[in-house]
Amino acid sequence: MNWSETITQLKASAGVPAFQQQATSRIECAENLQFMRQLEDESMHLIVTSPPYNLGKEYELRRSQDIYLEQQAATIAEAVRLLHPNGSVCWQVGNYVDDGESFPLDILLYPLFKVHGLQLRNRIVWTFGHGLHCQKRFSGRHETILWFTKSDDYTFNLDPVRVPSKYPFKKHFKGPNKGQISSNPLGKNPADVWDIPNVKANHVENIDHPCQFPIGLVERLVLALTKVGDNVLDPYFGVGSFPIARLKNDRNAYQGEPVLLAA
Repeated sequence: MNWSETITQLKASAGVPAFQQQATSRIECAENLQFMRQLEDESMHLIVTSPPYNLGKEYELRRSQDIYLEQQAATIAEAVRLLHPNGSVCWQVGNYVDDGESFPLDILLYPLFKVHGLQLRNRIVWTFGHGLHCQKRFSGRHETILWFTKSDDYTFNLDPVRVPSKYPFKKHFKGPNKGQISSNPLGKNPADVWDIPNVKANHVENIDHPCQFPIGLVERLVLALTKVGDNVLDPYFGVGSFPIARLKNDRNAYQGEPVLLAA
């Protein structure tokens, strides 16, 4: 599977000019820890993923919560080894549900990052409009992204991910700039609650996967937390939303453990 050629064709059809340096991808059908251990220390500028939630989906084996957390701890430890000193790691998770009781995975996983000294920059709430309808509790319509950095010196590009201002023509009402536009012409900070449609039956990105991740969500993280040419890793492949978002924006993509798509 040549993702670089696919993205190049998409760019050409959309009239997007190509960069002089083409991004590269490395995708392997391998167990994620085995794949990660082949990579060099501190070689990844962004590690972004959405691991299985231990719900017994067709692409995972349901295990006890303790074993699940042990497996996550091993993957997180390897991610910390690979993370560049100026890099970021983003772990997107939902809830583990057992006998009707919900366990928020971001809360359970937070200590596994802190034990390595990582610093939480944002707990981003991803909200969406569609999903399963619950009968004995309120229907879940959000998940979370834990964004950690290794140091205080990290990449953060706000301008590429700004969203339209609510009042784009608002003006200063006093002071030396009275009467001038006060809002940023590029838009406003998207804040830490992101309303992005999830991938369901009629979504343009939908393929045969029970928990497909929207490209737009990954793309915002890639644009904000990396520069062109940076290395980006996803330890859990899924359907390939992550490499598409990375190669589309000329970042080098590394992927382990594909599930439904073969490399």
